[in-house]
Amino acid sequence: MLRSSQDVPDRRRRAPGTTTEVVPTRGKAAVWRASAILGACLTLLATVLVTFGAGNAAAHGAVSDPPSRHYGCYHRWPNGPSQQMATEDPMCYQAWQADPSAMYNWNGLFREGVAGNHQGAIPDGQLCSGGLTFNGRYAAMDKIGAWVAPSKPSRFTLNLNDTSSHGADYIRVYATKQGFNPKTQAVKWSDLELVGQTGRIPTGNRTPVEINAPGRSGHHVLFTVWQASHLDQSYYACSDVNFTDGGTTTTTTPTSTTTTTTTTTTTTTGNPSAGCSATFRVTSQWSGGFQVEARVTAGASAISGWTVSWTFTNGERINSSWSAAVTTSGSSVTARNAAYNGSVGAGASATFGFVASGTAGTPTLTCTAS
Repeated sequence: MLRSSQDVPDRRRRAPGTTTEVVPTRGKAAVWRASAILGACLTLLATVLVTFGAGNAAAHGAVSDPPSRHYGCYHRWPNGPSQQMATEDPMCYQAWQADPSAMYNWNGLFREGVAGNHQGAIPDGQLCSGGLTFNGRYAAMDKIGAWVAPSKPSRFTLNLNDTSSHGADYIRVYATKQGFNPKTQAVKWSDLELVGQTGRIPTGNRTPVEINAPGRSGHHVLFTVWQASHLDQSYYACSDVNFTDGGTTTTTTPTSTTTTTTTTTTTTTGNPSAGCSATFRVTSQWSGGFQVEARVTAGASAISGWTVSWTFTNGERINSSWSAAVTTSGSSVTARNAAYNGSVGAGASATFGFVASGTAGTPTLTCTAS
């Protein structure tokens, strides 16, 4: 009985007159094919490891309570789209259908190199997707509709989940104004008002931000900007809430007190109609420190730049600031507009803020426009 070549054992032999083993040609081809397959597998494995490693290194966190849209869609429906989701949570259903990676990467909605110019980097209507960051991965978060909205009073504690605990230069939370309808409107910057913020803080699995959003009822959107500390990475999140108390505050005593200072002094430049005014609002105070939101409002004409100056009288000292170049000389302080918020239309406003040590006083503010 004849045997085929496949039945012949692969025996090594020596070439006549030599001590070198000769591998049959068929055996060499098999070895080469196996080596090529193994090499391809190793290359693919290395690519996967690099890809997932880079993704994990770049991802940090999101707002967990009230949950941001992408975070909530993942945690409510971790197994992906279903008929139940389509019925009970249609906005999450459309998001899962559009791009599941947006939910699996719930901690990666960020942009790099924004340098604090969030309004310049994120166009109106694209706030919830971070300006279509990552080639539009989160675009479904911008869709208008009946997003799930947990009920909250006008004063409550928002929690941010920073999985890498890198910390924040600041966290700012904005709420849509009363009359905004998320079911028919996409979020624009002009729809928002600042309702909570921090200075530089460490963050962790539950980083609280005190929210005070009076005068609101019904379905609203909270827009959170989290400036991470380790790099120029800006994280963005839209969270839906249903305000239940019609703008009245709850009886729960907040962890920080809130006061308001509205002392204003207005000056003008050579053009009498080109003026500005400034106000301070102390958003929170604690033992040994406080945080201020300052608002600069243009007069009857648009301005291209502004400078606010004041003198501390209680020994206060600024520790950090944002949205302005702040310099101090003894107790005298000067704040000049940043590159992105100097141009202010007639009657419109720009804001900046700072965290200071000491006890908040009521300084007299001088605003000079250019």
